[in-house]
Amino acid sequence: MPLPHDHIDCDLLVIGSGAAGLSAAVTGAWHGLKVVVVEKDSTLGGATAWSGGWMWAPGNPLARRAGIHEDPQQPRTYLRNELGERYDAERIDAFLDACGPMVAFFETHTRLQFTDGNGIPDIHGDVPGAATQGHQVIAAPYDGRELGALIHRLRPTMRETSFMGMPIMAGPDLAAFLNMTRSPSAAWHVARRFGRHLLDLARHGRAMQLVNGVALVARLVRSADELGVRLLTDAAASQLLYADGRVTGAQVMTDKGELRIHAKAVVLAAGGFPNDVERRKALFPRHPGKDDHLALPPTGCSGDGIRLGEAVGGQLETDLASPVAWAPVSRVPHRDGSVGHFPHIIDRAKPGVIGVLVDGKRFVNEADGYYDYVAAMLKAVPNEQPVASWLICDHRTQRRYGLGYARPFPVPLGPILRSGYLKRGQTLEALANACGIDPAGLTSTVGEYNRHARNGEDPAFGRGSTAYNRKMGAPLHNGPNPCVAPIEHGPFYAVKVEPGSFGTFAGLRTNGHAQVLNTHGEPIPGLYAAGTDMASVMGGHYPSGGINLGPAMTFGYVAARHAAGVSEFECLRSET
Repeated sequence: MPLPHDHIDCDLLVIGSGAAGLSAAVTGAWHGLKVVVVEKDSTLGGATAWSGGWMWAPGNPLARRAGIHEDPQQPRTYLRNELGERYDAERIDAFLDACGPMVAFFETHTRLQFTDGNGIPDIHGDVPGAATQGHQVIAAPYDGRELGALIHRLRPTMRETSFMGMPIMAGPDLAAFLNMTRSPSAAWHVARRFGRHLLDLARHGRAMQLVNGVALVARLVRSADELGVRLLTDAAASQLLYADGRVTGAQVMTDKGELRIHAKAVVLAAGGFPNDVERRKALFPRHPGKDDHLALPPTGCSGDGIRLGEAVGGQLETDLASPVAWAPVSRVPHRDGSVGHFPHIIDRAKPGVIGVLVDGKRFVNEADGYYDYVAAMLKAVPNEQPVASWLICDHRTQRRYGLGYARPFPVPLGPILRSGYLKRGQTLEALANACGIDPAGLTSTVGEYNRHARNGEDPAFGRGSTAYNRKMGAPLHNGPNPCVAPIEHGPFYAVKVEPGSFGTFAGLRTNGHAQVLNTHGEPIPGLYAAGTDMASVMGGHYPSGGINLGPAMTFGYVAARHAAGVSEFECLRSET
């Protein structure tokens, strides 16, 4: 976008264009503020565009419309038990009081519409207060044609989590893809989706059936554009402007030169520091270097917002259960020589899949949360060994459900085997040798696992014992436990899994209004932080899916309302 001069005046400057930044921008603009968004990458969407798009938002209107009327204290009870001493009452109350009204605001006043995730349980079902329904929402699918020219400014779907560039939505959409060889209706759904996708590729050069995180970004971008928000890409904020004791804007580097943006308030939402190697070395366990941590967010998420906040007195909060939102990730070698990252979110819970270490032994309930899987892996692997595990399954399971980036039938396995991503052995011993796993340990582990799995049992780790386990398993599995089946039909397959992340939890210290705090715990006038530039409201814990995007959307909304001077309780009443 051409810049007619070297400075811009606005009410609200937002640094970053993921869910948190766009939430703040749209909210601020709807409340009458003149808003500018700056994004250092060439596309809009940040890590959100590559995410599953789920948001944890207890008390949301979609749940209430479905007849789910939860005691407002229940999620507080769950978080008190989950977070323990890291339960920050001020920020938890701010989040839980505002997340439902946030959903209501966007679905009432903007292009952002939602689909409920009422059947998705909280991860730790044995913790008091955990819910089995009503906490999740996701952006409704969106037709990219409605964006017009803006579609070309949107970050494409993550290569590894799409099929030929076509994103697949968790739920009925994914179920249809997994059952297309068993169900005529599922086969018809897949044929229609894929046929339309091929037409979109021919006509537009990209996916236009937008789902998951990219649908969330698309709907927010459309809303921002309609509300007059100025969206600048290839615009990196290099320094905050500070005068008379408050933040007054930022200096921004663009391809047209230096730009000074004067604002009454600034929201930092630049995506945390998952790709800041030096910060990772300082804060992450095992001191991961450049190639030792498989960060899923785009490389542009490299700590810019946090550094900007620190430069004017903001404090990095590191007293957390974990500085990082762990995810189990495998490296995907592509034909062009690049290496991508695949997040193992769903496959670990499928019946007939187990995870083992280099000694061939299991170490965790594989159907538990993705954060829990990596935390257990880090704890189980001795300090002198590289941190890694292997997901193991047999031929029947791989062809039925897939394994990581190795898709299920009818996608052929030849290319993925030749790339080295998927390992295969006609026997468990051969598979172990191909992976560098102890053969005796693996055969013993699988033998013991199979002995109980034939009855749908897992006495060692309790797979299938929680509602979350069962939801992540296979509901159509022909057996008593949707998470358990024997591993006995060769050939056998394995994928190597390493520690990765969805983003970072350590961030700038804030209060319940999302204002950045200084060393004395006082708000820095004119400065807010949201998303992963803000220290995790969950204290570095991972109690449920969507605990990154739910707070990101909510605190972006909270920050913009506060900057606009909107009465908190008046706003909450009107939007509920």
